[in-house]
Amino acid sequence: MSDGDSSTSASLTEGEGGREADGGGEGEVAGRQSPAPSVSSFSSSLRAVVRIKQKYLAMKKRRQEALLGPGPEGAPLGAPGKTSPRIFTFDGLPPFSNLPQKKKKKRRKRVLYPTRGGRRAPPKQEQSRAKYCLYLLCAIVFLQVYNAIENLDDHVLRYDLEGLEKTLRREVFGQQGAVDGLLFHLKDYLSTYVHNKPLVVSLHGPSGVGKSHLGRLLAGHFRSVVGETLVLQYYVLHHCPQEADALRCARDLSALVSETVGRAEEEEKIPLFVFDEAEHMHGEILDALLRLVAAERSNEHLNAVYLLLSNLGHRHVTRHVLHNSSGAAAGRQGSLARELTPALRDSLGELHPLWAEAELLPLGLLEKSHVMECFLEEMTREGFYPDHANIERLAGEIEYYPEVGGHAYSKTGCKQVVAKVNLL
Repeated sequence: MSDGDSSTSASLTEGEGGREADGGGEGEVAGRQSPAPSVSSFSSSLRAVVRIKQKYLAMKKRRQEALLGPGPEGAPLGAPGKTSPRIFTFDGLPPFSNLPQKKKKKRRKRVLYPTRGGRRAPPKQEQSRAKYCLYLLCAIVFLQVYNAIENLDDHVLRYDLEGLEKTLRREVFGQQGAVDGLLFHLKDYLSTYVHNKPLVVSLHGPSGVGKSHLGRLLAGHFRSVVGETLVLQYYVLHHCPQEADALRCARDLSALVSETVGRAEEEEKIPLFVFDEAEHMHGEILDALLRLVAAERSNEHLNAVYLLLSNLGHRHVTRHVLHNSSGAAAGRQGSLARELTPALRDSLGELHPLWAEAELLPLGLLEKSHVMECFLEEMTREGFYPDHANIERLAGEIEYYPEVGGHAYSKTGCKQVVAKVNLL
């Protein structure tokens, strides 16, 4: 491009600047009347853009040199210093062992974060020290209860009630309801040593149903577990046959019972007192027994078992069994005590207040099959051959009530069995 063209472009740019400085009215008129742009005006605009870019690059370069610092002596400010290229060799390098070793970073365990849908754990609260005291108290109570249960089991095992149950079920015939009631009272009473009153059990029923036999079995079992001296069998017709001696017999009986109970207290055992034929007891003896079993006695008289055997109330038992013989045998055995106890308690309460302190257990009538079992047991004990035909013949000689509901009940129970076997 020539100098004339540059001057022309410069004049054009100055003219354009002047025109721009003029008022807005002249600009609008010039805009409406200006022709299409020419080539010369486009080239002048391009040259202006190039000059602006060159100035920008020069300013940028000077700023970078100022940041790098002053160059070598004699060089202008910002001029790059001359450096000679360095040749790399392995001489002068420290040995590899002296080089600083980069420490290996320990690999941290991966932290697992809960999922967004999981439940957030509540903030941990400080536990009170009183909780530890509560835990200790619970442990002490548990040990005490466990020890008490163990002591109860040990106390029951001392009297071997399982062996007693097997003996009674094997040798007492037709009285399963009374046997169950007696075992229930004994287990409940003998499970602990501290009581608020003695256990008094009274067995009632007609003659020959097994009252005396059951008392002998119970006395023999207690002799084997607590000793001979802690078991007393009192037969009224033997120990006090005369009514005139009733007061003396009552004093002797009270002294004997107190002595036995005191000995049992020293050995920490529970004695057994069996009173057979209690229907023949005189009023003075009944009064003495009532004072012994009353709850206001001293502690040592509260730990004892009294067993009363009598045929008092046998009419109620006989009437009830004969009138209700149409039911099943198991049902009669289970309901006999429940149905007869209220009537027996009312009738016996009129005789003496001692029976109000006792647990009443009625014994029902024996059927012909029970009498045959008594014959079989007695013949086996005496060494006779247990012939079924002979046993049935002997059982047929016993007197029975009229058959009711398909059951034949013996009037004398098994009372004549021993005499008939002795005649063989």
